[in-house]
Amino acid sequence: MERTRTPVVSGWFTGDGSDDTDGGYGGFRLLGTRCSACAAVFFPREDAYCRNPHCPGGGELAETPLSPRGRVWSYTDGRYRPPAPYVSDPDAPWTPYTLVAVELEAEGMVVLGQTVPGVGVGDLAVGMEVEVVGGVLNVDPDGTEWTTWRFRPVGVEL
Repeated sequence: MERTRTPVVSGWFTGDGSDDTDGGYGGFRLLGTRCSACAAVFFPREDAYCRNPHCPGGGELAETPLSPRGRVWSYTDGRYRPPAPYVSDPDAPWTPYTLVAVELEAEGMVVLGQTVPGVGVGDLAVGMEVEVVGGVLNVDPDGTEWTTWRFRPVGVEL
């Protein structure tokens, strides 16, 4: 069966979300928006108005790629089956996953996401450098691969 790659949320990242195993970014970046009046950056993206209460107004919101790297701000493991839209077979054994909050290098904002498969809480430390890469959240029975972002430690062999 042929698989179709579809972003979980359209417009939130570049690239096709395929696993990036060559050590480069493979064109994968999170996308935010930047206000031209106050330079505030938003993720998830904001397309209607600047959310900065100190913005003087009158600016345009433009799409901007976010830093490909950041540092671990916090992390935990998810030991429960997540609710929709995440898909989980109730008959399959449950495997915990790792969530990480990452402070992006240039923007200083914290973005939440899962780590790449194989990285657990024992592999992380606050302040550790990580990079954003594409990944597959789940595959539907019709062959649709739902793509998303993941965080991978920099310089760590998995």
